[in-house]
Formats: sequence, C-alpha cells, structure tokens
Amino acid sequence: MANEFTVHTQTVGDDGETVVFFHGLFGQGKNFTQIAKGLQPQFRSVLVDMPNHGGSDWTESFSYIEQADLVAEHLRSTVAADAPVHVVGHSMGGKIAMVLALRAPELVRSLVVVDMSPVVREDMSEFDHLLGSLRGLDLQALGSRSEADEQLQEPIKSAMVRGFLLQSLTKDAGGFRWKSNLELLHKSLPEIGGWPEFEDTQYEGPVLWVAGAKSDYVQEEYAPAMRELFPRTFQTTIKQAGHWVHSEQPAVFTDVLKRFLTGQDS
Repeated sequence: MANEFTVHTQTVGDDGETVVFFHGLFGQGKNFTQIAKGLQPQFRSVLVDMPNHGGSDWTESFSYIEQADLVAEHLRSTVAADAPVHVVGHSMGGKIAMVLALRAPELVRSLVVVDMSPVVREDMSEFDHLLGSLRGLDLQALGSRSEADEQLQEPIKSAMVRGFLLQSLTKDAGGFRWKSNLELLHKSLPEIGGWPEFEDTQYEGPVLWVAGAKSDYVQEEYAPAMRELFPRTFQTTIKQAGHWVHSEQPAVFTDVLKRFLTGQDS
C-alpha cells in the first residue's frame, strides 16, 4: 500500500512558501542543503530522499509513474496538504518531478527541471559502469570508508564522483551497507533512462528548464517534447556547469532559482 511507504525528508527553514527538492540517481535530499540555505528566509525547503535512496523505503520495481505517485502521496498528506508547493527536480529527480506535475498538478505550484528532458536516453553506459563498480565492493571485507575510496580509485578516476557516491555508504551494527538500492537501480537502468508516454496531458503551471552549458541532457531538439507537455516553459542555460548544475555553480543556480520562484508570488 502506498500509504505504508516511508518517504524520508528533512526541512531547511521555517518561513515562506515551500520548495520541495528531488535529487538524481545515487543522490540524497541533503545534496540540496546549500541551495536550500541560500533560499532562506523567503522560502522553506523540503529535501526529499527519492524512493530507493537515502532514508526512504525501497520498491520492488522501478517506474517513473510509481515513483511519482509514491512521492505525491507523501506530499498530499504533508507539506502540500493545504496548498500546492514549488517542486525542483534534478536528473532522475527531474523526470519524477515532471511526471508528478503531469499526474498530480494540483500539488505543484511551479516546476523547475534541472538538466533533464522528457525523452528516452538510450546510452546509460556511464551509470552501468558506476553501479557495477559500487556493487563490486565486498562490503563484508571493508574496514573503512577510506578503504572503499581506495578500491574505487581505479574504476572511478574522479575523486569528486567517488566522494559523491560514497555518501550513500553507511555503517551500522551489521557493518557497511548502501543506502541506495543498487541492485534494483542497476537492473532498471533502461527504465531510468526511459520516459513514460503521456497523451492529451499537460501541466499548465510555470516551468523553469535549467540546462548546464557543458551537458548534453538538454538539447534544442528536445524542446518540442518539453513544450508539448509543459507549454509555459522558460529555458535558461548556466555557463561553466555540466550535469551537476547545482553543485558546480551553486551561487548562480541559487540566484536563478530564487528569481524564478519569487516571480511566482501572487
């Protein structure tokens, strides 16, 4: 039952309209902490751990419809119970946010999609490599987080990427474990790269579509698909940013986000 599913969140700020953040693959809600602090005091931010990530429950299968509906159920009974909220989604979280807006528009006051498009992405080889590398770690033999980092240096050259991925590695009484449902996410990469079909459906609220200038997730050829579903789309590109726009250019991203959100004030 959906109402038995736990979606973990944390809140930053006490006042202002509510902004809900959805992270991408491998992430956690806390990845947006710096951005959330930058939105204070005008906005209160709710940082969501997506299903199969962080402190949220795991699912038995992956579909964007199910992911969006689980989050919608949580929002409907909590922060969006009395009024719609602003929703910001990055990467996989951007797709979940788009599906949420299309399926439950009454919950979404405005939408921000960060470096993602409503299209099928066939090449998921980068994520296949990363997930395969993480799953290759022998957690039972692992002595420390630094040992895990050392073992990943060969397959994953970037220290920044390793550091990000290892945020999902935690230790409890039973030893080390992953907060992310790596097995499901790995076998579901075609679905994660996919996009569900929507016919005669639009989200009519305002949408900010943010692209990283050095990323290929937002391309000119994707604009018709975006505007067919989201006719009130405003696009902006952030220079010197790749796919991880909010972590590579946090000050610029926060400024762009704040201006858009403030513009939705009634």
